[in-house]
Amino acid sequence: MTQTVRDQIRSALAAALAAAQDAGALPRIPTTEIGVERPSRPEHGDYASSVALRMAGIVGRKPLDVAEAIASRIECGAMIEAVDVAAPGFINLRLTTAWKAAQIDAVLAAGDRWGTLDRGAGKRLQVEFVSANPTGPLQVGNGRGAVLGDTLAAVLVAAGYDVQREYYVNDAGAQIHAFAETLYARYQQELGRDASLPEGGYAGGYMVDLAREIVAEQGSAWLRPEGEVPPDALTERGLALMIERIEADLALLGVHFDTWFREKSLYESNGSESTYASAMTLLKESGVVREHEGAIWFASRQLGEDKDNVLVRRSGEPTYLASDIAYHYDKFVRRGFDRVINVWGADHQGHVSRVKAAAAVVGAPRDGLTIVLYQLVQLQRGDERVRMSKRTGEIVTLRELIEDVGKDVARFFLLQRSADAQMDFDLDRATSQDPKQNPVYYVQYAHARAASILRTANEVGLQPTGGHTALLTEPEELTLVAEMLRLPELIESMAESLEPHHLTAYALELAQAFTQYYGACRVVNVDHPDLSRARLKLTLAAKLVLARTLGLIGVDAPETM
Repeated sequence: MTQTVRDQIRSALAAALAAAQDAGALPRIPTTEIGVERPSRPEHGDYASSVALRMAGIVGRKPLDVAEAIASRIECGAMIEAVDVAAPGFINLRLTTAWKAAQIDAVLAAGDRWGTLDRGAGKRLQVEFVSANPTGPLQVGNGRGAVLGDTLAAVLVAAGYDVQREYYVNDAGAQIHAFAETLYARYQQELGRDASLPEGGYAGGYMVDLAREIVAEQGSAWLRPEGEVPPDALTERGLALMIERIEADLALLGVHFDTWFREKSLYESNGSESTYASAMTLLKESGVVREHEGAIWFASRQLGEDKDNVLVRRSGEPTYLASDIAYHYDKFVRRGFDRVINVWGADHQGHVSRVKAAAAVVGAPRDGLTIVLYQLVQLQRGDERVRMSKRTGEIVTLRELIEDVGKDVARFFLLQRSADAQMDFDLDRATSQDPKQNPVYYVQYAHARAASILRTANEVGLQPTGGHTALLTEPEELTLVAEMLRLPELIESMAESLEPHHLTAYALELAQAFTQYYGACRVVNVDHPDLSRARLKLTLAAKLVLARTLGLIGVDAPETM
């Protein structure tokens, strides 16, 4: 497991604080969190801490005095070169050049596991994302949720969690009834019967394609006398085909799930009480259910909500909320996840607080459920909005986007903004092959350039072995090393904030640092083999970290371009 530099600095500060307290220079107080940051201005050092500012009020001292008491006891040596105090009470630390350069060996030793941490300590964590109704093809907005959830899961794995990716298939309820009616109408039409589409049905051309495929498989075997309801077998086959299409579209995006959980299974008993029945019993025993006007209500006002919500309609049909409560009971109680993260579209915002309140009642641990909301995606070409597909005249599907721009570009672009920001997806930039215009190609080109340098060196008999990293003292070399050392810290912070979009900015900054390095420093130089071998080590390390970063995003790292 990788230990972050930030952790090592934090340990040095903690030891200095303890020494100051032992010497009586500072009073003993309850454990204080020691924050460590990277200063925005390089002249302030490599790392800084504001621990003295947080402690000052507690110990009744001036922040500068507290900072001096700690800073004067920080041991300088192989790692830390200098420590200074800056107003109003920051402790700034500068690392030695030799220690920084020596971390190249740590990167090479870790290889494709560089940045792997043990923060999660193997806790079982589920990330549920996409979960679009299986009543139509995935849209571009679903793609944003897919990339966000999949990359977040990858980050959490890197942080040491045991992560399961899950897709919740809404195969029950009113939308499935509308799907069944529409599909049966299209099926009848394909067989020559004059059937009209139901009100509120699905008018997209994909329903015609589904019906045509089923006719090719089954012929008229599922045709019923006029006026009868659609046969269950037809509905099940239609749903199965839609799920196959959804799974195939996500595979094009490089997204795969460990579990496809069927909503219908919540209501199946299989010889024992159903998940839904168990969850409802628990709600009733907890005193948060009431009956009113023939319906069953979740008394969520008791839990701080602004209103109660219907669980079971007068007809006896469960609402979406009832299904969600049973589903989260299954996640936390029956399957025993320590933590669950749901990635939802922003249109579900009104559903968040009541689901979290209900989940706590049916067994979710405190803060066990987190819901990440993401905003819509707008396609554009330059300043013009793209609303409809030129091919079909309908809404642009996720598959069309991937076919137009490719998996790598789609993933990188869909991840570039924070989840709570609306995204403008610029198709002109996304289809550009120019690395100056397209950030994906810029990062991939840096990786390919590193691979090319290593191949060129091999051709003249130089290898990235035996090089002494102490020879690397140029600013561009050390800046590149500092960028590589950021990745473990970034993984740590993203696992806490659940904001994987920072990876795209980091990938660009790392690629820029590498580009500046090989532009300023001649790497392959047979006249100076020792220096060349040291730089080849750095080049190989940069290549590994670029590949690791792209891998977390789900983007390929090409050897040639």
